Amino acid sequence: MRAIVQTGAREVEVQERDRPAAGDGEVVVEVHSAGLCGSDAHAYTYEDGYEWIPMPRIMGHEYAGTVVEVGGGVDGFAVGDHVVEEPIHSCGECFQCLNGQANVCQNFSITGMHRDGAYAEYVAVDAEFLHALPDDIPLEHAAVTEPTSIATRAVFGQSSVTPGDNVLVEGPGPIGVLVATVADSMGANVLVSGLGADADYRLPLLEDVGVETVNVDDGSLADRREAFTDGIGFDAVFDTTGHESGVEMAVDHVRKGGEVVVVGLPGDTSEVFMTPVVRGELTIGTSYGSTWRNFEQAIRLMDNGTIDVDAIVDRSYSVDDPVAAFEGFLRAETCKPVFTFA
Repeated sequence: MRAIVQTGAREVEVQERDRPAAGDGEVVVEVHSAGLCGSDAHAYTYEDGYEWIPMPRIMGHEYAGTVVEVGGGVDGFAVGDHVVEEPIHSCGECFQCLNGQANVCQNFSITGMHRDGAYAEYVAVDAEFLHALPDDIPLEHAAVTEPTSIATRAVFGQSSVTPGDNVLVEGPGPIGVLVATVADSMGANVLVSGLGADADYRLPLLEDVGVETVNVDDGSLADRREAFTDGIGFDAVFDTTGHESGVEMAVDHVRKGGEVVVVGLPGDTSEVFMTPVVRGELTIGTSYGSTWRNFEQAIRLMDNGTIDVDAIVDRSYSVDDPVAAFEGFLRAETCKPVFTFA
């Protein structure tokens, strides 16, 4: 089978690999479509925090496909079922798992990083981490279930955003676009900030789906904040940038008594001046990964058409030239590349 394999920093290639077989408790999924996300790009560059990933490694953790083989002891799935995987596998035994916080399991492992992933024609996966898909969700759409679940957790679970709230989303990458879309779907007034590099593709994408944007390299975010919120400040700011400056910028633009939710993973040291945080009684929280419930929320949002997947995904990149997709993503020339293996 064809597989996209990382062999080093900024080195990926298409290789022929043996098709996996289903062990006990596993199914084999024929991958239809698989998305590229920010963590894949971080792994591709092998930056700090990702250098532990063993090479070579079949990449990829966002995907949808069809069950083609069922191993022993598997109930609930059959050949022909359409499925998506929760790529963060929890142990089920540590304190966090037993406490209902499996997304921050002490012994977690991630598909495409700790073990071979889904940038391949077939993948073997523990059935307990699969979700069945309704027949009317196209597999090329369902490939973005996992990042959508991250957005549903951030908005529905880790924030107190309600309809009518003024919301700033920092960063128009895949997670930022989906956080903005989910917040917009519940009736919040959403503004997304980006940089000059985002002006050609990512910011126009958001405008096309009805979300307002601002290019901070071309205009003042402070001026836009004053106009957008009648001088009050944003009720909530989601930092999806993954940059060290994100939280500090969020503190500057959230209103007193408001909240900041950090979703991105800053690779470098981040420093925040805490005096305005305390004096403004700001709530600073975080959101990591997603849970079973968040996946089900994401599936329902796609099933009822709330998420305009066609407007978000980019299918122009070929499995046969994965470097183009990674480099294009890093240059902000695309937002959500999706490889099609079918």
